[in-house]
Amino acid sequence: MTAPRVPGAQLRHGRVALALSFFVQGAVFALLVTRIPAIQERYGISDGLLPAFLAAVPVLAGAGSVGTEQLVKRVRAGRVLRCAQPVVCLALLAVGSVGSMAQAAVALAVFGLSVGALDASMNMLGVSLQRAYGRSIMLGFHAAYSLGGMVGASLAWAGAHWKLSLALLYGPVVAVLVPLALIVGHWFVDRDRRDPEEGGAGSAAAAAPLAMRLLLPLCLVMAFAYIGDSTVSNWSAKYLQDVLGSSEQLATVPYNVYMVTTLLGRAVGDLGVRRFGAVAVVRTGTVVAAGGFAVVAAAPGAWAGMAGFTLLGLGLCVIVPQTFAAAGRLAFERHGPGASDMAVARLNIFNYVGFLIGSPLVGALGDAWSYRGAMLVPMALVLMTLVYARSFGAPEARYGDGHERPRTADVG
Repeated sequence: MTAPRVPGAQLRHGRVALALSFFVQGAVFALLVTRIPAIQERYGISDGLLPAFLAAVPVLAGAGSVGTEQLVKRVRAGRVLRCAQPVVCLALLAVGSVGSMAQAAVALAVFGLSVGALDASMNMLGVSLQRAYGRSIMLGFHAAYSLGGMVGASLAWAGAHWKLSLALLYGPVVAVLVPLALIVGHWFVDRDRRDPEEGGAGSAAAAAPLAMRLLLPLCLVMAFAYIGDSTVSNWSAKYLQDVLGSSEQLATVPYNVYMVTTLLGRAVGDLGVRRFGAVAVVRTGTVVAAGGFAVVAAAPGAWAGMAGFTLLGLGLCVIVPQTFAAAGRLAFERHGPGASDMAVARLNIFNYVGFLIGSPLVGALGDAWSYRGAMLVPMALVLMTLVYARSFGAPEARYGDGHERPRTADVG
C-alpha cells in the first residue's frame, strides 16, 4: 500500500510549515517548564503540592493523546493540530496571567490536554510527510523542536534576568506565536489520511484494528528514552553540584550542553538514516547514550560529568523521532494510513509515561542507594533498545537477509 503522490512544491511547503509548528511547540513548552519556580511563587503553590501540579500535565497530555487517536478517525490530523496549537499557546498565557491557584490549575489542565493532542497530531503529520518524501526527514522536525526549546529557554532566562512578570514575558511571545501557528497551518500536508475509495479518515484502521502487541517494543523504547531524557532535565544540575562538587553556576551548564548536542544530532541525523538505515542509527545512538550515562556515573569531576551529558544528548536525540517513524511505518504497511495515526497516538502516550517515571525513579534510587548508582538504571533501560532495534527496520526495505536497505527520494 502506497500513499498518494503530492506535488513536490506542496511537500516542501508542508515540510517547512510543520517544522515551524515543531519550533513553536518547543518554545512554548520551554517557556512553561523553565519558569516553574516563578509560577510556584506567583500562586503560592507549596513544595508538597507542586509535584501534583507537575504530574497532572503529562497525565492529562496522555489523555489528550488518547482522545486524538479517536478524533483523527473523523477529522484530519492537520485540522487537529491547527486547533490545538493556538490553544496550547493561550493556555501558557493563562498560566502566567490568571488570578488564583485554582485558575492556574485549570489553565495547566487545558495546557496538558491540548499539548497531548498537539504532540500526537504533529507527529502524525511528520510520519505521513516522511512517507510521502520516501526518505528520512523526521529528525529534522524534532531538531526544529529542540531549536524552539533553546529559544524558549533563552527568553525565559531573559525574563528572569530583567524580572519580568509571567504575563509580561508570555504575552508578547504568544502574540507572535498564535498568528504564526494559524498561518503555517494552511500549508500542512496530510492527504493520505483519507482513503479515496472509502471516503473516511482511518477507514483502513477501522476494518483491521491495530493490535497493541505490534507496537509494544516501540512503546517500551519510547518510555526508556524519555526516562533518560527526564533524568537529564531533572537531575543534571543537582548531580553536578551535589555529587561532582561543581559550582552552582557551572551546574546549570549540562542541560544547556545536552540541548545543544540534541539539536546538532537531530540536524544531521536524517543524513545518517538515509546513508546507513534507521536500525544502524538507533543502535549507534543507544550505545552512545548508554556510554554517556556510564561516564556520568563514573565521572571523577564536573568536567568529566559534562562530557557524559554531552554524549547523552548525541545519543538519545535520534531515538524518539525514529520511534515515531517506525511505528507509523509499521502500522501503515499492515493496515493503512488510519492505522499509522493510531500507532503514533498510542506511542505518544509512552512519551509521558517515561517522563513521569524517570525523575521519581532516579530520585528514589539516589536517596536509597547513591546518585552515581542511580544513573546506571536509566543506562540499563536505554540499552534495552538494542533488543528491539530490528523493529526500526522498514519491512519493504529489507533484503532477504533481514538487513535494512536505506531509501532515497525524489523530493528535494
